[in-house]
Amino acid sequence: MQQLKKITSRETFPVRHPVLRPGLPEDSCIFAGDDLETTAHFGLYDNEDIAGVISVFRAANPAFTDELQFQIRGMAVLPQHQKKGIGEHLVQHAEEYVKQAGGNLIWFNAREAATGFYKKTGYHITGSPFDIPSVGTHYVMYKRL
Repeated sequence: MQQLKKITSRETFPVRHPVLRPGLPEDSCIFAGDDLETTAHFGLYDNEDIAGVISVFRAANPAFTDELQFQIRGMAVLPQHQKKGIGEHLVQHAEEYVKQAGGNLIWFNAREAATGFYKKTGYHITGSPFDIPSVGTHYVMYKRL
């Protein structure tokens, strides 16, 4: 049975670390703003085991003029749970959370390999690719809700 629930930033680490920061120290999973009141973290559990996570930050990107912007960070699904709709479920939940908070724009820095997934869920690339050291090539992607 799958269950999606609000979690703490620390509870994201068992997924963030192996999926997004393999080979790096666990503290590389700590993102600026993780513990702000305006940040929310969600975990999708398969029975009692965490399978995927997503974090939603209230953060503005100067590439957009929208007043109330939200950023997705740390979206990850453990390899054994991928290709089962968990990522889509997490993104949909994040979008609902943003709508309820009064936002109408979500943006994020997507890994090059993940752009196809996000395009299928209605997100668009803006700007040129850029490199995040120790992580790889990324694109800014966005969606207006």
